[in-house]
Amino acid sequence: MSNHLQDTVTLRNGVKMPWLGLGVFKVEEGPELVNAVKTAIVKGYRSIDTAAIYGNEEGVGEGIRQGLKEAGLSREDIFVTSKVWNADLGYEATLAAYETSLQKLGLEYLDLYLIHWPVEGKYKEAWKALETLYKEEKVRAVGVSNFQIHHLEDLMKDGDVKPVINQVEYHPRLTQKELHAFCQKHDIQLEAWSPLMQGELLDNNVLKEIAEKHGKSVAQIILRWDLQNGVVTIPKSTKEHRIVENSSLFDFELDAEDVSKIDGLNQNHRVGPDPDNFDF
Repeated sequence: MSNHLQDTVTLRNGVKMPWLGLGVFKVEEGPELVNAVKTAIVKGYRSIDTAAIYGNEEGVGEGIRQGLKEAGLSREDIFVTSKVWNADLGYEATLAAYETSLQKLGLEYLDLYLIHWPVEGKYKEAWKALETLYKEEKVRAVGVSNFQIHHLEDLMKDGDVKPVINQVEYHPRLTQKELHAFCQKHDIQLEAWSPLMQGELLDNNVLKEIAEKHGKSVAQIILRWDLQNGVVTIPKSTKEHRIVENSSLFDFELDAEDVSKIDGLNQNHRVGPDPDNFDF
C-alpha cells in the first residue's frame, strides 16, 4: 500500500511506477499546461501521463524540463507515459508515432508507452511494434489502455511480451471488478483514468459524508480509494492548489465500511466511450 506521494508499484518487468501521477487530458498547449506539469514535479509528483491525441506533448515536455530544473532532478527521477493514437496503429506506423512523440516531448525515451484504444484488426500489429521498442530498450515498459478482458486475452495469445499496464476508466460508478481481478491474476497493473468521473462525483452525498468524517475533500476520498484498491491513478488538474490537494492522500486511511460504501456506488456507468463500441 502506498504511504507517500513518491511510493511506487513494481511492474511485472521490475520497473517501478509511481502510484500517483498527473494526467493532462484536454489540457491545451500553452502556459497553463507547462505550469501545471512544472508545478506537479516541484510539488513532489514523479509521474506525468499524456498521449499523442491530446495534442499537448510539446508543452508537457517543456513543463518537464522546467520542473526538473527547478526541483534539481534528472530525467531518471520521473516516469513519463504517452500513448499511440488509433490512426497510427500498425507496425511501421506505430514505430514512427513513437519517434514523433519522443521528438515532441524532447525526451530520449519513455517510461511507458500504451496502445490507446483496442481498434479491431489493428491493435495486434501495433503491439508487435511496442514489443520491438521494448526489446530494443527504447521504452522501459509497454501496456494498453481501454482493453477489456477479451482484448487482453486476444493480445496475450500471440504476443511475446505481456502488457504490464491496463489504463481504463475507473471510478466509484465504474468499479470494473471483473477486469481488475483478471488483471491481478495476470500481473497486469490496473491504472485509472478519469478517477473523479470528470467531476461528476464531487457532489455525491455518500462521498461527502465520508469526506467529512476524515476531514478531507471528496476528490481525496476517491483517490485514496483507488490507492487502497491497488489501482494507479492520474487525476487531472491545472490549478496549483488542486494539484497539491490531490496528492495529500497519505495521512489517512479509509476503513472497511468506507470502502464498502464507495464500492456500493457502482452502476457500471461510463463517462467515456465503451471499449467494445467506439468509432474513432
